Amino acid sequence: MHSPNSVRPAIAIDGPAASGKSSAGKMFASQLGYRFLDTGLMYRAATWDVMNNGIDINESEAVSRVVGKMEFSVIDGESGENLILVNGQDVTRFLHSTAVDVSVSPVSAITAVRKIMVAEQRRIATTGSIVMVGRDIGTVVIPDAPLKIFLTASAETRANRRYSEFIADGTEVDLTDILSSIENRDRIDSSREDSPLKPASDAHMVDTDDLSLNQVVALMVELSMGII
Repeated sequence: MHSPNSVRPAIAIDGPAASGKSSAGKMFASQLGYRFLDTGLMYRAATWDVMNNGIDINESEAVSRVVGKMEFSVIDGESGENLILVNGQDVTRFLHSTAVDVSVSPVSAITAVRKIMVAEQRRIATTGSIVMVGRDIGTVVIPDAPLKIFLTASAETRANRRYSEFIADGTEVDLTDILSSIENRDRIDSSREDSPLKPASDAHMVDTDDLSLNQVVALMVELSMGII
């Protein structure tokens, strides 16, 4: 058994857009007494910075140069949420805009961008006692993690979840547009040459279609028993 203050191995949670990784991962981390990192926010921060600099996201060399110069850090908010600072500015509130939603997968597919991000994520993982969620955590970032979980759900379920989040925030959106965006992101994330979205061979598959958030977290806690 690990004592509460000892460094415990990092845990990998992967899955497609809006599969519940962030919500479930954050609750799961809290129950374990782990820190939490949504690595997708790092790619969103890079995307926001590129767009904020007026760079065409299809110009991979220009994108890579901007991301290479970007200074970013992750700090914990009051309720344990990730706050992302880019060049000293808290940009968290901008990262789930529809503009970033549309552009994040193409930016994430650029090999130079992934190398920068993966190196930083691996550095963070070595500090241990952290739940990391993303698209390639179990396959690329920490392939030796003792616990890997892959959350999935139908595109329709995931679109409805994202739609509900937007409505709750007071943002008017079209469900059809969200579904189209999610299907497009699935296509890009799964077919890219570098670190495609796919479950690790030893990942525990969890279909969240018919599960509540609390049920997903309970299942993940059960999977962690005896491993960490």
